Amino acid sequence: MNKDQMKGGAKEAGGKVQQAAADLTGNGTQKMKGMAHEAEGKVQKKVGDVKENFRDAKDDQQDKH
Repeated sequence: MNKDQMKGGAKEAGGKVQQAAADLTGNGTQKMKGMAHEAEGKVQKKVGDVKENFRDAKDDQQDKH
């Protein structure tokens, strides 16, 4: 697991918490911000996944030679 995967997961979870709090208070602006944070976290996590897959493929190639 790399930094982007960890930070993305944390951002995604934080966005979900922010949305839940907004639902309790009825604050539409905070709900939208929470949705944005969740989406941003998902993207960052995917970037981390791509980096991890690239690193694994690179390591596999080096092992073959």
